[in-house]
Amino acid sequence: MKHYEVEILDAKTKDKLCFLDKVEPNATIGDIKCMFHKSHPQWYAARQSIRLDPKGKSLKDEDVLQHLPVGTTATFYFRDLGAQISWVTVFLTEYGGPLLLYLMFYFRVPFIYAPKYDFTTSKHWVVHLACMCHSFHYLKRLLETLFVHRFSHGTMPLRNIFKNCTYYWGFAAWMAYYINHPLYTPPTIYGEQQVRIALIIFLFCQVGNFSIHIALRNLRPPGSKTRKIPYPTKNPFTWIFLLVSCPNYTYELGSWFGFTLMTQCLPVAFFTAVGFIQMTVWAKGKHRSYLKEFRDYPPLRSPILPFVL
Repeated sequence: MKHYEVEILDAKTKDKLCFLDKVEPNATIGDIKCMFHKSHPQWYAARQSIRLDPKGKSLKDEDVLQHLPVGTTATFYFRDLGAQISWVTVFLTEYGGPLLLYLMFYFRVPFIYAPKYDFTTSKHWVVHLACMCHSFHYLKRLLETLFVHRFSHGTMPLRNIFKNCTYYWGFAAWMAYYINHPLYTPPTIYGEQQVRIALIIFLFCQVGNFSIHIALRNLRPPGSKTRKIPYPTKNPFTWIFLLVSCPNYTYELGSWFGFTLMTQCLPVAFFTAVGFIQMTVWAKGKHRSYLKEFRDYPPLRSPILPFVL
């Protein structure tokens, strides 16, 4: 059996960082990362990006050496991805913050509003309903992070947690400040009827979002990075897969539309609009990925909104 010689160069300076002798042909990029880590302990596997070209894409951990377009002396290029943090930690932090922050405004803890309003409660029932919906949403996200989601990548750059938390925590505080403000005025145009319709939309989309997450989870066995085309199941909430590639985002958008309608609050509407733009970017990217990876991908599907977008 032939063995490979592997040299790893710095992608920026082209300096040789490591030379590995007698590497098995069935060794994966993940194995090579572990070998590289032994000689450079500061760069653990999750922090490494190994490439065939200095400006190329990172190779996958499961890529096998003998299947790559390299000779018996293989040259790879290394880039430092920076300090990493697990996706679970990021999600728990960015979702736990809004839950706690919103409740602080709801209970009107001191130093938020005028002292005379400390620990008072709103006279409007929609304020209490909004708190329950907001809390339910983020509790659901926390539980899904712990028990439902399976991540194809174990970590992400540490700097992302500050960006993500600024977004989620900042918007949560902004929304909560106005919804729980002593001078807040509930919807007046259609009144209680508007709030009830909004609640139905919110709950329907929350169940739909959860159903899609379960369906996506069932596509990927534990510990696997296998990608498959998602199809509708017996659950009616998944039938939207017939028309949309990323219905989890469709339902998420619907939930926040319902919350906007319920509270009739401008910061909530702004958060919904910004979220829609970001989710559209993600959905289009995933849709393109599906089309590229699967030749038999259903042509009728749109990224996020049926027949529209």
